[in-house]
Amino acid sequence: MAAELGASRLLAPYFSSSQIVWTIIIGTIMIALALGAVFGGRWADKDPNPDKLYMRIMVAAVWIALIPLVGKYLILIISGLLIVTVSTNFLIIAAFISCAIIFVPPLFLLGTVTAGLNKFATTSLEDNASVVGRLSACNTIGSILGTFLPTFVTIPAVGTFVSFLIFSGALLLIPLIYFISIKAHRVACAVSAAVFVVTSCVSPLTGFAFWETNLAYEGESIYNYLQVKNLSDRTILSTNVLFGVQSVTMKEPGLTGMYYDTALAAPALADKADSALILGMGTGTYARQLKQYYPKMNITGVEIDRKITNLAGRYFSEPSDVPVSTYDGRAWLAASHDSYDVIMVDAYQDITIPFQMSSTEFFSMVREHLNPGGVMVVNINMVSDGEGSINEALSGTIASVFGAGNMLTADVPNTTNRELFAKKPADNQSTSDMKQIAQADSLRQRTYARTSSSELEWYMEEVAGRFTAVSEPDSSSTILTDDKAPVEVLGMRAIDQIIAQEAGPYREILQKEGIGGLLRAVQ
Repeated sequence: MAAELGASRLLAPYFSSSQIVWTIIIGTIMIALALGAVFGGRWADKDPNPDKLYMRIMVAAVWIALIPLVGKYLILIISGLLIVTVSTNFLIIAAFISCAIIFVPPLFLLGTVTAGLNKFATTSLEDNASVVGRLSACNTIGSILGTFLPTFVTIPAVGTFVSFLIFSGALLLIPLIYFISIKAHRVACAVSAAVFVVTSCVSPLTGFAFWETNLAYEGESIYNYLQVKNLSDRTILSTNVLFGVQSVTMKEPGLTGMYYDTALAAPALADKADSALILGMGTGTYARQLKQYYPKMNITGVEIDRKITNLAGRYFSEPSDVPVSTYDGRAWLAASHDSYDVIMVDAYQDITIPFQMSSTEFFSMVREHLNPGGVMVVNINMVSDGEGSINEALSGTIASVFGAGNMLTADVPNTTNRELFAKKPADNQSTSDMKQIAQADSLRQRTYARTSSSELEWYMEEVAGRFTAVSEPDSSSTILTDDKAPVEVLGMRAIDQIIAQEAGPYREILQKEGIGGLLRAVQ
């Protein structure tokens, strides 16, 4: 179980921590353990030699100890090869191959242990069932410890790499003690101990993004891989090694050039702009932008990851007068009785979309917490259109709650982001005036009247030109509910589309010029 949880943390910075990735990890590891049990039983019957059993444990322990040092390089090599050769299901294939190469061999070897121990511990058929029961109980206790210790103790305290070393070191002690006690396999013991010492010294010195030279911080929380990078004009937070920016703070006042700027249309579209709630506060980028242009606005933030909130104060100058609750966004809404003029939903990371924050039940809850004339803005971070797309599903779901006539979307230039705006009509009205306000002149004038910012005023005119109406959902539309919200599968399709667009030219080079041409192209 410790290896399984470690696998999820090793793969998450590259492939996300979606249910799809978890399914691949669990399935692959269960296959390895099952095969290990089958072959372990055969080997124990054929040659019941405990030395061979302990040698398999030693090899597995050394392999697991090498994962922090070697695993990230293997993942990048596998991803690099597949991204220019695989056109669909990249996430599934890359995660499966990575998991199979890195984790199947040691867990296959560990899977042989129980059958071998059963062979050695059984002295007669009369107590065979008792022996099996005790071994199963020991396995279960070990699984319990391997579940709780990494999640609540080692990973939050010392990170994934050191957690691998802690558990592999404990595993390595078992065969070392056995072989030393019988004075056998001394060379193997010395080599194993040396490899463990070397990887223990080197692994913690290399991070997930080992090629980066300007990282201010790299670490982990219970929920996320965290990376803070200092650039010349901004500081950014990423929760994925390969792509994505979750938060940013500019070193000079002004617009960010990111989706937060487009989302600033929400307080201009709302009837009033006195209060805002941010679900998915991150390091407070949207709160900073609101405070910059709407300094009198009362803002409340909700962020599930306390470590991100701590980083916000340390690296991102999060406004000190914005209270931030460490809570799941939906659970916080369920416990709150307050209402707001603007609610920002910014809880989607790559394909890691919390299903409970994408359903009709959730958006109905958001609508209830809006003041009459209030506006919800949702950051959809993957532009993926067409039938069966994640955007169609989210748009249709929100339209089933707010009504398509009260909604607009705006794509963010040069990004994969789309901002979706939904307005709650005033009391006793079924349709809001948002589309009239969203006209360029009206939106610009309204923005300047509320902010006195010429910069934001003229930017809103550009945003108005990007507004697009939303169609009413029909019988064929995908409406996400708490019972059925396949957001991971829909998000995976979007990732495939993005990869196809970005990697398409390189695939053509590979087909025409081979590996040599591809290497020249990426240099």
